[in-house]
Amino acid sequence: MNLTRKGEYALRSLIKLGLAQELGKPHLNVTDLAESEKLPLKFLEQVLYALRTGGFIETKRGKYGGYFLAKPMDEMRIGDIVRHIDGKLAPIACASQTAYEKCTCPDEEHCGLRMLMIDVRNAISNILDRYTLANLVEVTLRKILRDGIDLNFGKNSDPAAEATIREAAAFNPVDPNGGFLAELSNHQQS
Repeated sequence: MNLTRKGEYALRSLIKLGLAQELGKPHLNVTDLAESEKLPLKFLEQVLYALRTGGFIETKRGKYGGYFLAKPMDEMRIGDIVRHIDGKLAPIACASQTAYEKCTCPDEEHCGLRMLMIDVRNAISNILDRYTLANLVEVTLRKILRDGIDLNFGKNSDPAAEATIREAAAFNPVDPNGGFLAELSNHQQS
């Protein structure tokens, strides 16, 4: 699996849209999104188009329009997003479930390399499918709060939403599988 720049920008954009939603700013225009994430505008437009065709985001036209999440963040699995943008998760095509291609190996059924790459694919898939956009947004917000970073999300952010998020920061997320949420929990307990 190789997360392309397009995949990276897609995930960063979705996280930013999730943060905006949590802070009471339901829409972001493409220019603000590109500037805040330091992404090239033309390429970002292509990424957003791909996210829209995948049903992850929608657009609203007009003065108060922009891009917004198409469904609840806890329904957007990271694995589904990566597969939509970048395709297969397997490091080699003969180990892929979604984009299988026969390899040049004379005995694919007993190939040690293929068996190892299937395990790699399964590990990657299990991790990416375990987390949702809601998890990424939550951990991002909590790290921002833990590190004292300004939550200002632009001219139209909602101070009441920011206050609610700050109050909720005392909650300590626990990831039973020792993933990235566990890292945040360990820092908060120190």
